[in-house]
Amino acid sequence: MKNLKIALVGQPNVGKSMLINAISNSRLRVGNFSGVTVEKAEVSFDFHNHSIRIIDLPGTYSLNDYTQDEKVTKDFLENEEYDMIINVVDATSLERNLFLTTQLLGLNKKMIVALNMMDEAKKEGICIDEEQLSSILGTPCVKVSAVTKKGIGKLVNRTVDMSSFEQESSKLVFSDTVEEEIENIVNFLVEKKYKKDVSYRDLAIKLLEEEPRTYKKMHDEPIWIELLPIIREALNHLYIHYDTKDIEEIFSEEKAAFAKGAVMETVEFKKDIKKSITEKIDSVLLHKFFGIPIFLFFMWGLFQLTFEVGSIPMDWIDAFFTSLGDYAKTIFGDGELGSLVADGAIAGVGAVVLFLPNIMILFFGIALLETTGYMSRVAFLLDGFFHKFGLHGKSFIPLVTGFGCSVPAYMSARTLKNDKDRLITLFIIGFMSCGAKLPVYVLFAGAFFGAQSAGNVLFIIYIVGAMFGLIAAKVLKVLVFKGKDEPFVMEMPKYRMPSLKLLWHTVTTKSIMYLKKAGTFILAASIFIWFASNYPKYPLIEAEFETKIEMVQSADKKSELSNELTHKLLEKSYLGIIGKSTEPFFAPLGFDWRLTVALETGLAAKEIVVSTLGVLYSLGEDVTEESGGLIDAIKKNIPFPAAVSFILFIMIYLPCFAASIVFAKESGSYKYLGYLFVFTTGVAWMISFIGYNITKLIM
Repeated sequence: MKNLKIALVGQPNVGKSMLINAISNSRLRVGNFSGVTVEKAEVSFDFHNHSIRIIDLPGTYSLNDYTQDEKVTKDFLENEEYDMIINVVDATSLERNLFLTTQLLGLNKKMIVALNMMDEAKKEGICIDEEQLSSILGTPCVKVSAVTKKGIGKLVNRTVDMSSFEQESSKLVFSDTVEEEIENIVNFLVEKKYKKDVSYRDLAIKLLEEEPRTYKKMHDEPIWIELLPIIREALNHLYIHYDTKDIEEIFSEEKAAFAKGAVMETVEFKKDIKKSITEKIDSVLLHKFFGIPIFLFFMWGLFQLTFEVGSIPMDWIDAFFTSLGDYAKTIFGDGELGSLVADGAIAGVGAVVLFLPNIMILFFGIALLETTGYMSRVAFLLDGFFHKFGLHGKSFIPLVTGFGCSVPAYMSARTLKNDKDRLITLFIIGFMSCGAKLPVYVLFAGAFFGAQSAGNVLFIIYIVGAMFGLIAAKVLKVLVFKGKDEPFVMEMPKYRMPSLKLLWHTVTTKSIMYLKKAGTFILAASIFIWFASNYPKYPLIEAEFETKIEMVQSADKKSELSNELTHKLLEKSYLGIIGKSTEPFFAPLGFDWRLTVALETGLAAKEIVVSTLGVLYSLGEDVTEESGGLIDAIKKNIPFPAAVSFILFIMIYLPCFAASIVFAKESGSYKYLGYLFVFTTGVAWMISFIGYNITKLIM
């Protein structure tokens, strides 16, 4: 006969005593825990070749050390030997009770959740989808009523059955901020091949929670010296994000948010009850008809703000870099070195820095929606909609992160536990236009639509890209990544006023990363593009045109010949050779060799598309600061159908080099990067071809 020792755990007044009586038929023994006056109740009985002993632990709201009851319960669960936990919860107050459940999940013990008082819940019009809740928590949930004894037999049967199976890992997840820090610690432990008694994830969580016993144990390990700075940095990040240094408060809020999300996904209230302020706000923002239009309105407002406000300092920045380039030529001369510094380095970097205000506003808007708690609601709101396209509801977080940068977006897809859901999400993140694409959109929107309509055009570009991504997800789900949908739970944090400190930290961090890229990677790429567009030299052609220019008297004719020379030299340059060789592939899309080159350099970083166009189109003498610089050159040289086609291709094709490497790492294989290149290039070509020809017909 197999012995089974079970700990019965729950908050006060959830009916534990009545439940244990119902299970034992009053064969209850009552005494005290050793050394304390806290009462201990236990029952023993035989069931299906199992000798079962259930110990009723004192009711506790959480696993803290505030009261003697809590200390006894926590000490037993952490130090005593037992086989399983039965967590009794009040079905009429599920959200409050699940807070303790989230703490119990962290113990990594086999557990069953007993949804008690189902008779009262039914009277109050509360319907619980226990199967969905089981999937979300990763542990069985059984409906019972200690009063009517309904479900008691099923509870005992499930307990016995579960004792024969291997323990499954907890499905408790936190917000992206916390998950990112957990992942950083886990990656370090994996790299060091640290030998441990618990999983790396559990160890990382305990370190972040500042669990004393874990710290004492780790303090004596050689790895501690290297691990400590990583933990400090992680905690500082959490302090800034939550605007508090109380780590217990941070994790309490995280677990409460998980509990709220689980309830919103699995509980339906058929009777009206008095709503809190948060629930009243949610009733509007999460309305099944108006919720998505409200979200789209917020996003439209954000893009209007991005262009209208962001365009104000653009002229100042443009004038500054133009003056800086002119000044550089006075120092280095008009020769090769002066051209390298002014037309290559300064022009390339300046073309990217020009759009920093737009980037900052976009990051500010997304951070504002996240810190208020609204983004989590949108994820919940879009869950049903996403499932129609074969996506997991929680895919929303990496997808919306993709509007900022694809690198953290790919990393945040780790919260999706199902491999197929994660791969589908990874494959379509690139359809969400990252901040690096924004300068290209702003450039073309400003050139072809003017300042008044540019904000609306930006909004349409972002929404169209997202819709293409959803359609692509559906195709991938039907044809490639077939499988059963996973249940969804999204943490529901309380609404809070946005923290100016957190907003400042987010915007400045992202902006500094953007500027670092402009000052290093993009600077190097701009110099390379300058070199490739200026070499090899053709002195005979230059001498021929210089003779022609000297012979004509008209200023217009001189300018025309000068531009013809520039164009001819560009065509014969290394950059022109590359562009010409690949031009036939892009010709059906309306691209000339310059747009072709810009696309190809964009594989390194999307910001380089703008700096490439800046180098290629700003070399003519007729393009001056007074004539609007690059925007005028774009408008003059690129037909509108080709511009539409170009934007569509930029919207969809492979992300930058850095993001591509992260994609390969997160997907688990470089073969998926090959699939991504073929998939995105093929889709981008087809959609651009369709867009180009439709625009030509309309025009």
